Amino acid sequence: MSQTATDSGKTPVDFWFDPLCPWAWMTSRWVLEVEKVRDIEVRWHIMSLAVLNEDRIDELPEEYREMLATKAWKPVRVVTAAWQKHGADVLGPLYTALGTRFHNQGEGPTTEAIAGALADVGLPADLIEYADQKDFEFEAELRASHKEGIEKVGQEVGTPVIAVPGPDGEQIAFFGPVVTPAPKGEEAARLWDGTLAVASVPGFYEIKRTRTKGPDFSNL
Repeated sequence: MSQTATDSGKTPVDFWFDPLCPWAWMTSRWVLEVEKVRDIEVRWHIMSLAVLNEDRIDELPEEYREMLATKAWKPVRVVTAAWQKHGADVLGPLYTALGTRFHNQGEGPTTEAIAGALADVGLPADLIEYADQKDFEFEAELRASHKEGIEKVGQEVGTPVIAVPGPDGEQIAFFGPVVTPAPKGEEAARLWDGTLAVASVPGFYEIKRTRTKGPDFSNL
């Protein structure tokens, strides 16, 4: 994924997401706004909060452990199965359908919401059967996609991960940005330009401020 242009001639932006994460959802809506005003093309990939945290599950707060055990696996399995059976082009539309139901409409990551999202994008209804598949058929592919994304930024962060070609053709990768509400238009473009500017500085590590509110889905 180190090429500096897609088939359309645009700059590729590789975006790893877990459909459960509301902050990744906000960032994904922002990067789609950027796609309207900058010459980029987003390529979607799967990562998993459940995989990321499986070796430290006992260290997490109880409610977070419960969420990872009961909710996190279902949507990411279905998305992975859809990708494997129907190609990478389904990832963006399916993610949008899932995120709209989970986050904007407040349905949460229920089996019903996942099934509804499959119907929204015209994918086969029987993909829902992968949600609870014990020996998940595409476990290796899920973990490989997750590993590819997380190894670009390290195990201490989460989703989303974004990677873009740097000046020398090698990828620049970073976690985030975490932003709410998702900016639009030229505001989205300014944030994009600034994010790339700081991420491209050799040795740049982190910029952060205290979060004072949860994600705002009202303008999506």
